[in-house]
Amino acid sequence: MITFLLIIHSLCAVTLIGAVTHQALSLWWPVKAGAQRNFVANARGVRSAVYSNAIIVLYLVTASLGAIIYPTYRIGIRPLLEQIHLNTPLGLFELKEHFVAIGAALLPAYWYYWRQPLAAEHAATRRILTLFLTLTVWWAFLVGHILNNIRGFGI
Repeated sequence: MITFLLIIHSLCAVTLIGAVTHQALSLWWPVKAGAQRNFVANARGVRSAVYSNAIIVLYLVTASLGAIIYPTYRIGIRPLLEQIHLNTPLGLFELKEHFVAIGAALLPAYWYYWRQPLAAEHAATRRILTLFLTLTVWWAFLVGHILNNIRGFGI
């Protein structure tokens, strides 16, 4: 069952990465009017506001699945990693937990600023919140992937 939940957790994380990356690219590297349309320009040229609710739902679902899986990690995997002195991956995972918690705490502000019509004073806040969530999601995915590769699926 844990392996199944871990796979679903990973699929939700990949979907979240796609959504938040599209939104971040459209904010931080927008397509100029009349620019050549190619794969990269199409990835950047999305309507970023349509992603906000999906990002919130995916973030909460992915974090919730991670919380369900967490006791298995804490009891079955972490002690083994401590015994073989893999402190760096453990520390990276601890940072992941903190960043994900901070990101979850920022979701109400993220939702508030994305539901508002775009005003000049909201643009910078949207960009910073989206950047933080993007970096958090990528960090969490990469660290989780590294830790999973060390130990493997399930126990």
